[in-house]
Amino acid sequence: GTLPGLISNLKDLPSKNPRVGSAFWGSGRKSQYCRRLQEKQRLRFHYGLTERQLLKYVRIATKAKGLTGQVLLQLLEMRLDNILFRLGMASTIPQARQLVNHRHILVNDRMVDIPSYRCKPRDLITVKNEQKSKDMIKKSLDSLDMIKKSLDDSSPRKKLPTHLILYRKEY
Repeated sequence: GTLPGLISNLKDLPSKNPRVGSAFWGSGRKSQYCRRLQEKQRLRFHYGLTERQLLKYVRIATKAKGLTGQVLLQLLEMRLDNILFRLGMASTIPQARQLVNHRHILVNDRMVDIPSYRCKPRDLITVKNEQKSKDMIKKSLDSLDMIKKSLDDSSPRKKLPTHLILYRKEY
């Protein structure tokens, strides 16, 4: 999926060129190191990871079978905070982290307060049976519905990822 809140094209980044024609900046072309660093930082900031957490995920991905980049993204998409964001239960990943940290979320009827908890297929994610918790989730889902109505049908935020199922009647 798309990474919301991020600049999709590196050309859109503000440049630090002092003056046009300055000999210091050369051709203005970014090095491969610079491009890779920007992509890594983009990934880190989108998922709200520290450098150490990202390194841990990269090590796991390199040991696993398959393409390292794909496995890395699969691991990051399996995080509980990211799944809450993708379902629309939180409008941002930091908000999803806060929901988990404040113990509003249950996974398979067990309290989970670790945002980096790795969900497995067939895990059932529910909200704690308190009115305050349900109101917070309902507010996020309603605001997501308002956003979806304003978007066109081709927008990536319009559709729920195919591997996730949301039962709206509970909220």
